[in-house]
Amino acid sequence: MSTFQTLKPSTLNREQFVEAFKDVYEHSPWVAEKTYDLGQGPELDSIETLHQRMSDILLSSDHARQLALINAHPDLAGKAAVRGELTEASTNEQAGAGIHQCTSEEFQRFTELNEAYKARFGFPFIMAVKGSDRHQILAAFETRIHHSVDAEFACALAEINKIALFRLMTF
Repeated sequence: MSTFQTLKPSTLNREQFVEAFKDVYEHSPWVAEKTYDLGQGPELDSIETLHQRMSDILLSSDHARQLALINAHPDLAGKAAVRGELTEASTNEQAGAGIHQCTSEEFQRFTELNEAYKARFGFPFIMAVKGSDRHQILAAFETRIHHSVDAEFACALAEINKIALFRLMTF
């Protein structure tokens, strides 16, 4: 079990807890709020345990709330990234994958795939990019765009939960 390096969740009051974890799930502080409201205990000082609780909250939420969270995510190599409008976590994640080093042709391909994906599925392509490079991300895009809507919705939620774990590991 991994413990947090910079804080101890079980010692935080609701306001502190929500402030600390509000962006673990992109622009969705409701996950942190609901996590806290389920009760605090020393078990939440484990990254894996806290992540499991947050994951369960997302997966047990209704479809509309899940879709809103998916739609809160920015496009990979999208206009928000180019304009510097991403959250700090998203900026670091995309930079870590080398997306900022894309050639103009690669940026164009990301734009085309982002548009085609959203037209097909009604939400942005989500991928936990840590440990991947831009070529692997483009390859995943090319494969996943052929999936069913239900398969991609489930995949997006799984990728969001992976992103959340990566973010929790930075505390």
